[in-house]
Amino acid sequence: MKEPYKPNFSLLSLAGRGWGWVFFLFCLLLPLSLPAQVPDTLRVMWYNVENLFDCNDEPGKDDEEFLPEGTHQWTPYRYWQKQRAVARVIAAVGDQRLPDLVGLCEVEGDTVLTDLTRRSPLRTAGYRYIVTRSPDERGIDVALLYLPGRFRPLSHQSIPVRGGDRPTRDILYVKGLVTPSDTLNLFLCHLPSRRGGERQSRPFRLLAAQALRHAIDSVHQANPQANVVVMGDFNDNLTDTRVAQAMGVVPSSLASSHLTPGLVSLIAGKQPGTYAYQGRWEVIDHLLVSPSLLNPTASLSTRPSLARIAALPFLLTTDTKFGIPIPHRTYQGPRYLGGFSDHLPIVVDFVKRCE
Repeated sequence: MKEPYKPNFSLLSLAGRGWGWVFFLFCLLLPLSLPAQVPDTLRVMWYNVENLFDCNDEPGKDDEEFLPEGTHQWTPYRYWQKQRAVARVIAAVGDQRLPDLVGLCEVEGDTVLTDLTRRSPLRTAGYRYIVTRSPDERGIDVALLYLPGRFRPLSHQSIPVRGGDRPTRDILYVKGLVTPSDTLNLFLCHLPSRRGGERQSRPFRLLAAQALRHAIDSVHQANPQANVVVMGDFNDNLTDTRVAQAMGVVPSSLASSHLTPGLVSLIAGKQPGTYAYQGRWEVIDHLLVSPSLLNPTASLSTRPSLARIAALPFLLTTDTKFGIPIPHRTYQGPRYLGGFSDHLPIVVDFVKRCE
């Protein structure tokens, strides 16, 4: 058996950068020192990282504002600050162990993901990634990071969202094994924004929701008991909305019944929210599961109490206008704030029972 890679870092070399870095390194390296064994939980994270662009102009894409000479003055220094920030959040959300699966959106393709997994402080973890190559006008994509020892992809594809007056992000579908007998069907999505107003932009989100529902129905036609997990930024609270209905989302009050048809959001209604706008928190990032994953006797299962919004103190700042905590974002318009993201991450644990 191949010997596991043992990184050689000195905590003293980072101590001068603050205790936050010491804690970060501890979180990052702890799981690598544990014996190789199947964990009793599968930890899944979702995070809208807010405009993780590289510093290069991609032909045919509207990414000029995120160039060194662009309106956001997106320099290599700021880019690598952002990469370190994203790596820090992933490690901290893991809570002394890294998430097994990490869904990301607002990432500009292979370059930024290669840098995140191979050149950022996450490089010792061994994450691999799968990413869409969408027709989105700005060139941003949806991606999945995974630890090969915890998840083995079997297949993946990009599902296009057709219709509307502008191209949008593809839906990423990944099918893989979490145990020799448990398969997960993962759908990752970033639905169209509310640009132009919530009501005016709703038809575009409905198109994406319908494409997602069609893909999930195809999976369930082949196997009615298939384990389905949907995670993403839906730009919708999924509470009694047409988008939720189109997607087949049922009220969270029914989440305790694994016989409930449809999908259940494990995050809806949780505090404080994942996104703040005009002094009000909203839950627009979600993780949905199929009924099969709510069965407490199944070999792989979860429940709403195992899901949370990771409102870590260092991810928050104070809104001076409304006097409430809000996400510490990277930019406010073109003004550089040097924060993390305008969204908070979510994390859900799935219990793995021995057969």
